[in-house]
Amino acid sequence: MPKPALRRAVAATSALAGALALGLTAAPAHATAPLDYAALGDSYSAASGVLPVDTSNLLCLRSTADYPHVIAARTGAALTDVTCGAAQAKDFTESQYPGLAPQADAVTADTDLVTLTIGGNDNGTFIEAMLACGTAGILSGGNGSPCKDTYGSSFDDAIDTKTYPAVKDALRAVRAKSPNARLAVLGYPWITPATADPSCFARLPVASGDVPYLHALQAHLDAVVQRAAEENGATYVDFSQASEGHDACQAVGTRWIEPLLFGQNIVPVHPNALGEQRMAERTMSVLGIG
Repeated sequence: MPKPALRRAVAATSALAGALALGLTAAPAHATAPLDYAALGDSYSAASGVLPVDTSNLLCLRSTADYPHVIAARTGAALTDVTCGAAQAKDFTESQYPGLAPQADAVTADTDLVTLTIGGNDNGTFIEAMLACGTAGILSGGNGSPCKDTYGSSFDDAIDTKTYPAVKDALRAVRAKSPNARLAVLGYPWITPATADPSCFARLPVASGDVPYLHALQAHLDAVVQRAAEENGATYVDFSQASEGHDACQAVGTRWIEPLLFGQNIVPVHPNALGEQRMAERTMSVLGIG
């Protein structure tokens, strides 16, 4: 080939290679938009008592180590976290504190994922039952079932007649905000073991006969929350098996829930950092994300 022709061929080849390189550089790979994630719920969602505290709203006693933050970190989701300690089902559609928007307002038509725990604070199911049974346990020296004998089915009756419809209405409000979002409703990890552990009485002062009473009460609440979730097309994340052996009577490093006395959190009878992490992992496993 004559030299001028050779030079033209080389130049053309170089130009083609440059154009291809430019084209490959200029056309970015298709990027998947991050999940638009709204986290709602009560203190079990907010990780109340776990450090570090989210200083954006101190009234809610929300932690930046709560399970929504763990899920967002693992999935790269864009998180809007409006979880708030002491929240009840009504606070999804009403203001919990002056100046605080209803939690459901964080959900929009563009929301991809919603997670929440709710129901434990309605009718004082957790706090009133734990305080009542703890007080009765101390006065009885840990013997008998003074709490069950005093309150009988009253807590269970309130769960059926008040908590269930309130949770159902709250989930309906969330679903109306974003009909196509994936809605995950988490159950509550076990607070007590199924039967009394005498070595735990100093930390969880519940009489031996009231330990199974509280355990059954929590199982009833979780069952009602599950029913409300399924009736609103939500995925229920069950912790009845996953949290077995991780209740408040277990050792540090094993328990997910801190005891009533001598625990490591500033808020007792709530998940610790390990519990929040395990709640996140279980939720991601059920949803198939992360």
